[in-house]
Amino acid sequence: MTAKNIARTRTTVKTATSANTGVAGTTLATVGAAGLLIGLWAFASLVGGLVATGGPLALVRAWFGAVTGM
Repeated sequence: MTAKNIARTRTTVKTATSANTGVAGTTLATVGAAGLLIGLWAFASLVGGLVATGGPLALVRAWFGAVTGM
């Protein structure tokens, strides 16, 4: 037996990342949309408060009065 019989075994592992990427993208879009809606609601509330009180200084006075109870 002069010939060398060497058996080599090669193992490969393949992982699927496309599903995880899709979930992450959907989550990012959902959180971004929620943040956008909250920001728009806050801006609309601020504009509504400015209109209802008659201006920025009146809004600050009304806010301060509501917080301190005076």
